[in-house]
Amino acid sequence: MQRTLLIMRHGKSRWDEGDIPDKERGLAKRGKRDARRMGEELRMRRLIPDFIVSSPAKRARGTARRVAQKAGYLGKVVLDERLYMGDLESHLAVLRELPDRAKTVLLVGHNPALEHLVSFFAQRLLPMPTAALACFVLQLDSWAWIGENAKVELQAHLLPKELF
Repeated sequence: MQRTLLIMRHGKSRWDEGDIPDKERGLAKRGKRDARRMGEELRMRRLIPDFIVSSPAKRARGTARRVAQKAGYLGKVVLDERLYMGDLESHLAVLRELPDRAKTVLLVGHNPALEHLVSFFAQRLLPMPTAALACFVLQLDSWAWIGENAKVELQAHLLPKELF
């Protein structure tokens, strides 16, 4: 069965909010704009997610919410703590637990783990600056089987600066 995995790094975050915890940093104006633009791009490409999972960090949640709105996603954004400070294995674990009814999934998180995940699937280093999105097509019957043996093909690597 063909599945689509959209992996996105959160938009540009604010650094002018004073002394607040990293997890509570919100999106900068550019980050909000880029997230909305990526959502519009997904809608135009007919890559509307049917499941979204995000890091619970404020900048990731804000990115996921804006992408969802512009893409036309009507479901709930699921938050998973493992996407905040996780590594490649914790991100793969999140993917393996996705519901099999989900055919197109958007995962929103942070570097460096996101870049490791994207590079793992692409089999080469792919940079993931803020609001970058990588689109993979996978041949799998169940998300539980995702990993080194899954047939994965990179369909697109979108950078916000290339879309404006």
